[in-house]
Amino acid sequence: MTEMISKAVVEAENAGRRDALSRDYDSLGERLARRGIEIDAIKKKVGSYGVAVPSWGVGTGGTRFARFSGLGEPRNIFDKLEDCGVIHQLTRATPTVSLHIPWDKVSDLQALKEKGGALGLGFDAMNSNTFSDAPGQAHSYKFGSLSHSDAATRRQAVEHNLECIEIGKALGSRALTVWIGDGSNFPGQSNFTKSFERYLDAMKAIYAALPDDWRVFTEHKMYEPAFYSTVVQDWGTNYLIAQELGPKAFCLVDLGHHAPNVNIEMIVARLIQFRKLGGFHFNDSKYGDDDLDTGSIDPYRLFLVFNELVDAEVRGAEGFNPAHMLDQSHNVTDPIESLMTSAMEVCRAYAQALLVDRKALNGYQQGNDALMASETLKAAFRTDVEPILAMARLDRDGAIAPVATYRASGYRAKVAGERPAVAGGGGGIV
Repeated sequence: MTEMISKAVVEAENAGRRDALSRDYDSLGERLARRGIEIDAIKKKVGSYGVAVPSWGVGTGGTRFARFSGLGEPRNIFDKLEDCGVIHQLTRATPTVSLHIPWDKVSDLQALKEKGGALGLGFDAMNSNTFSDAPGQAHSYKFGSLSHSDAATRRQAVEHNLECIEIGKALGSRALTVWIGDGSNFPGQSNFTKSFERYLDAMKAIYAALPDDWRVFTEHKMYEPAFYSTVVQDWGTNYLIAQELGPKAFCLVDLGHHAPNVNIEMIVARLIQFRKLGGFHFNDSKYGDDDLDTGSIDPYRLFLVFNELVDAEVRGAEGFNPAHMLDQSHNVTDPIESLMTSAMEVCRAYAQALLVDRKALNGYQQGNDALMASETLKAAFRTDVEPILAMARLDRDGAIAPVATYRASGYRAKVAGERPAVAGGGGGIV
């Protein structure tokens, strides 16, 4: 397997931290044992966990107003895979990459698959793009795509999704994520019922082309770029879509695609209960769909989401098999560093949720003891599980301190010298 950062650098960085980590791990193990928790069992589960990296996430993001380029930005999907390889090499938590078409479209899919394999990376869900116009396309998505009033535009959007499926089949992917920006910005601009009917008809055509072992994830978003009404605006509509399409259709939950006070963990519980939770796009937000680093604003909410996931895992919930992926925009940080810390935050939330005393929690819930039920969750959340995460990385030849090791490697300076600078100034997420 190709290692983007020298093993000698990783080993040297680990050497100076190994003894302290061992002591911290043993100390935590002793404290957890008093609570009836076996630390090695938690470490094993965390070590086997993985979250997909979005290919577009390794580039510098932007806002509606401006984009400021970063040093050594990837020029193409092959550069992106190398950056993703760094993230997985150091964190050992991101074994797959999720591609976005046409941004990542190439003529030689075999070469792309071999590049991923050489880096130890597989390919997660494919993502289609009918929310912006590609150069040379016949019909514009300015006024919608899968729900557009024009049949030819809808056909074009369907055909693009079918192409994404074919690309994914060649790469070994087994899922398609569909998010559309369709909606309206003025009252009366579109007919709510007719728009949704057209969307469902188009999605049924895409669903019919899914291979038997594939799933399709539909994603809801309350606003942007449609600020008055959005065709797939909330989890209820998303659930209706999954029910209408069939057993291979599921709902994808993006943590940023909700109003600030929405109870996302309850949405997760509902979708698990009715066997329609497809997966996640992990990020964070303060005001709206901010696409901030995972866990940077509200790590407790992330933990509460994982509390529901672990609850489903422990009780063997029917049809429970969610896909996990990061989805972020990095405007002022090194994208590789942000994605590494985000992957570790997701692992942290999983480890903390595994520490919840579920027997005690159930007892407090049955006895209506609100305070102690809350304190049971907080006892797990307050536990510093960093020694577990670090030891899990070390056991798999990763870095005890990924960001510090990445900086010591000089990787960013190296690729900055190899990749020409990209002009900034424009808006947009990539």
